[in-house]
Amino acid sequence: MQDQLINLLIYTVPAVVTGVIAYFFFKEHIKNENNRRHFLMHKDFKKEALPMRLQAYERMTLFLERIVPSKLLIRVAPLSSDKNDYERLLIDSIEQEFEHNLSQQIYLTSDCWSIILAAKNTTIQLILKANMSEKTDNANKLREVILTEMMEKQAPSSTALAYIKEEISAIW
Repeated sequence: MQDQLINLLIYTVPAVVTGVIAYFFFKEHIKNENNRRHFLMHKDFKKEALPMRLQAYERMTLFLERIVPSKLLIRVAPLSSDKNDYERLLIDSIEQEFEHNLSQQIYLTSDCWSIILAAKNTTIQLILKANMSEKTDNANKLREVILTEMMEKQAPSSTALAYIKEEISAIW
């Protein structure tokens, strides 16, 4: 009986050891294959997503250029002499342009999107502040006050444009 048990162990132990080694080998092999497939899919995704990301940066650059107050005032002329109507027209133009590009945020980093949002809001605040000025009594005077303000300082969107350029250079 003891000889049979020893014979059984002599044949069983190497088989169990071989089975355990094979199990760990195949487990590691499957893990490596999954990692390789994941890497290849990620690489293909990046190759396809890069043009879309660049297009999003382009569109947001165009948005920021369009909301530079001096360019906005040239593009959006007052419809009447009422300063409040013109203020609303300018803000609506900025908001409409922003909403048109809202979906681009999925291709940008959250920091970049936050800076673009801050540039938009700061530009709107600049228009609101200019409208509340005592010097402003009609739409043309509002234009003058905004342009005078922009001569003294940099447009809010220039900071966001610099950040976009920095992010694009990091991609390359």
